[in-house]
Amino acid sequence: QVQLVESGGGLVQPGGSLRLSCAAPEIIFNLYVMTWYRQAPGKQRELVATITRTGSTNYADSVKGRFTISRDNAKKMVYLQMNSLKPEDTAVYYCNAGASLWGQGTQVTVSS
Repeated sequence: QVQLVESGGGLVQPGGSLRLSCAAPEIIFNLYVMTWYRQAPGKQRELVATITRTGSTNYADSVKGRFTISRDNAKKMVYLQMNSLKPEDTAVYYCNAGASLWGQGTQVTVSS
């Protein structure tokens, strides 16, 4: 079974930083666009950031200038560097590949 594994979530104060990681099987990593989504309590899941196989990126307006998505082709890892975190960034963050493959999610809580 294909598995994406996220890590790096936690509790952080407003203005702080976290880096999320997503490990993907090699065949998946090499074939698909990789995306981070998030889902806050009572809200729909929303796209946060996307990176293509060639490194092109796209971000939700709400995170532009604060979050950076990147990929390490040698390690088959995708990262989401989150800076200047706000309470409204609190959510479960999910790694996605090719629109249909999902990780289990990692909780990010921004609170003082």
